[in-house]
Amino acid sequence: MNDQITVCGHVATDPKHHRTTSGLDITSFRLASQQRRYDQKQGSWVAQETNWYTVSAFRGLATASATSIVKGQRVIVLGRLRIRDWEQGERRGTSVDIEADHIGPDIGWQPKAASPASAASESTGSGTGEWASAPPQDTPF
Repeated sequence: MNDQITVCGHVATDPKHHRTTSGLDITSFRLASQQRRYDQKQGSWVAQETNWYTVSAFRGLATASATSIVKGQRVIVLGRLRIRDWEQGERRGTSVDIEADHIGPDIGWQPKAASPASAASESTGSGTGEWASAPPQDTPF
């Protein structure tokens, strides 16, 4: 399968960077993409299912993402979807991977205004998971 995919979500693990013996830089991390809907009865956004992806970046993108992406950050990933079945002894499963072509911050979701102490912890990547804005409802996409 070689489908293009764009996913918005939160970086769920610290990015892991390594270099192969042939000199290829690779950075990977887990991405959690959760759908939300507005519940008029509750008057608030309600979390739906979460999709999990393993994102891999190569070469220059691997180096850049290793130094600029942190756990808890909201990002947009554009890449190629890879779905693979795996087997390890008695265990079997399916992995859903994205080979990233582009990774960037999702600036449509800004952290809530906070005290200087909590702003400092957010800049170190601790991520509170609270966001000031909801996804736009009338996007042309």
